[in-house]
Amino acid sequence: MPEPLIDARITPTEYLTILSKLEVRKLLDQTQGGLYSVFRSCSLAVLSHGNYTDDAKELLEQHKSFDIRVIQQERGIKLEVTGAPASAFVDGKMIKGINEHLFAVLRDIVYANDTIIDNPKFDLNSSDGITNAVFHIMRNAGILRTNHDPQLIVCWGGHSISRKEYDYTKEVGYQLGLRGLDICTGCGPGAMKGPMKGATFGHGKQRIKNGQYLGITEPGIIAAESPNPIVNDLVILPDIEKRLEAFVRTGHAIIVFPGGAGTCEEILYVLGILLHPANTHLPFPLIFSAPETSKDYFKQIDTFIGETLGKAAQQRYEIIVGNPEKVAKKIKKQLKKVKDFRRDNSDAYYFNWLLKIDPEFQKPFEPTHQNMKNLALHKDQEPHKLAANLRRAFSGIVAGNVKDEGIRSIEEHGLFELRGDPDIMKQMDTLLKSFVEQQRMKLPGAAYVPCYKIVKK
Repeated sequence: MPEPLIDARITPTEYLTILSKLEVRKLLDQTQGGLYSVFRSCSLAVLSHGNYTDDAKELLEQHKSFDIRVIQQERGIKLEVTGAPASAFVDGKMIKGINEHLFAVLRDIVYANDTIIDNPKFDLNSSDGITNAVFHIMRNAGILRTNHDPQLIVCWGGHSISRKEYDYTKEVGYQLGLRGLDICTGCGPGAMKGPMKGATFGHGKQRIKNGQYLGITEPGIIAAESPNPIVNDLVILPDIEKRLEAFVRTGHAIIVFPGGAGTCEEILYVLGILLHPANTHLPFPLIFSAPETSKDYFKQIDTFIGETLGKAAQQRYEIIVGNPEKVAKKIKKQLKKVKDFRRDNSDAYYFNWLLKIDPEFQKPFEPTHQNMKNLALHKDQEPHKLAANLRRAFSGIVAGNVKDEGIRSIEEHGLFELRGDPDIMKQMDTLLKSFVEQQRMKLPGAAYVPCYKIVKK
């Protein structure tokens, strides 16, 4: 039975409360470079919280009647929604957390469009310019905590995980929360929700009332990973590359839980950055962790990394299985090194300026069939550059799996082709097949139809 729909006018409770007339016109004009379309799809994802789907195309097609408009009034703005999911409301009023997320979407989309994109003050063709843009978006969102020691732990992992894996992520989050550490994730379900939920209990026991549960997302992925209700700070970056940079610039350590292609993309991103010669001396705690029942998952990941990027990459992380307390203690101990290093090098605690990120990891990759086919997946290049290209390959698979434009591209042109060195392609094929077998590519119960094929030269 279809979910009931609601029409309503919504007043902001936080975040953006006023807009200029020009900003309103841009949001209402469906010809203005797709701004209205981006705002509509992101808003629908936020309002559909709890009705998790990992198919952005399906979500949009299920709610063709949904519309959202900005109403400018003498005391500020309101949003008028038509055909909104009833689950976003209680007794006719929008749930406060969803209201905050909705206006965070509005804030970030307006800011990125008006202040960052097409602004000559932001050189989005240079590495420093892209980093500057990421910083301004995060600062405008008000999530950079300048009066805190390093304590923000990024947790990565899949939206499609088993119950045991979810409970394990929750226990790790609990141990982190007991130690006063905050959580940052991709904001969705599964391994993104578990650590936040656990941390709320840890913070509660320690009577910590200002814990941060930061969700970082982007327009292409938000439908597959709509913000979970624990997120109290939400930021929408313009694309996946800026989203990933926001994670590593604002986070002080990373814990990776089991996941699928998206988790592999994140692992390859951070390893590619840490393998850069300019970052070899920089402390950046990185732990892979899973329950005992999933210990083989990181064995597969470790083998893949060793066979493609080599031992130097394997030395940048530690694998801890079945021991949430050990994970939290290790992170807490390593944060002291992070603090000492940043203090000694006059780097900010709230934004990692010293981290060197090459343009290969910053410039948006468009996963067209031709771009996927032309990826340089061979060992005749520096390891961090190979990591960048492998990251793009997994990013394309994520797009073909869950993103609206990626799904439509596969429907129109067929499967993505991935070509490269036989050894690398063999490792990718083995890893991806294991994800399919373990149901890590789609939400449980959904049959997976591959969006790619491996072509071994």
